[in-house]
Amino acid sequence: MAKGNSAPKEIPVFLFTGFLESGKTTFIQETLEDERFNDGERTLLILCEEGEVEYDPSKFSFPNVECRTIDSEEELTEENLSRYIKETGATKVMIEYNGMWLLDRLYSAMPEGWLIYQEFFFADARTIMNYNANMRQLTFDKLQSCELAVFNRFSPDMDQMEYHKLVRAATRRADIIYESPSGEVRYDDIEDPLPFDIEAPIIDIGVSDYAVWYRDLSEDMDKYEGKTVRFLGRALKRATLPGGFVVGRHVMTCCVEDIQFAGLVCNWDKSKVSKMPKDSWVTVTAKIHKQFHLIYGGVGPVLTATVVTEATAPEQEVATFY
Repeated sequence: MAKGNSAPKEIPVFLFTGFLESGKTTFIQETLEDERFNDGERTLLILCEEGEVEYDPSKFSFPNVECRTIDSEEELTEENLSRYIKETGATKVMIEYNGMWLLDRLYSAMPEGWLIYQEFFFADARTIMNYNANMRQLTFDKLQSCELAVFNRFSPDMDQMEYHKLVRAATRRADIIYESPSGEVRYDDIEDPLPFDIEAPIIDIGVSDYAVWYRDLSEDMDKYEGKTVRFLGRALKRATLPGGFVVGRHVMTCCVEDIQFAGLVCNWDKSKVSKMPKDSWVTVTAKIHKQFHLIYGGVGPVLTATVVTEATAPEQEVATFY
């Protein structure tokens, strides 16, 4: 009997992002000194930048950690990452990522079987707002997928809400921690109610709330299963959707360069769809169901319209999170 190809072994990856001097190295050092994490598995530590703080391997709880340094984005390849695993025999990977590199570079280079188990974002509270003002795309890139955002050197005179909004503009999922210069840790407990009533018979999405709603829908489709929603959007007819259309808004997540159309499949009466203009602004009232659809290439939120009325374009056609 011929043997089938076995699936590659799963390699858990712990990813640490942030700009220089944000506290990544210190956190990783302390983690590797903790026997609860460093439990004897061979660990590959990949360093994509060098800060002022250096690692002290003599303090690691087990002598089973091997380091590899990647000095440029060109070196961040699937071939090199696979080679590091073979050379070290590691079964776990930790990556201190370069804050000036976009994460897509890493994701596209990760060998088959590598899975991000946890992703942490670190920032120096004294400098992160300047980074955000001057390099918004790089900041947003790291925040949007992190599970925990840590603001180090956070002093009492700093406005917690300002940092809270910085994170929430990118993700509603991440936990947030503020660490004072003395090491005192405080968890963010600011409530983030949605700007619309999720329990209303018809969930009315305000003109300025489309981006927030679309992201929340994408992150938690189950919450909207069977719900009825009403919103303003741009309806685009497609030959592949004779009994429906795509409706949505252009959304800017962090900067002009990343504006994309955030659209949803909407089924409607075929005879009424045929009379619609190819591209028009409409107010849609529709029920949401999580279904497979070819346009999504998988499961996604599919709307079934009950009412579609002509509308005028909003003053700001591009939706944002601000």
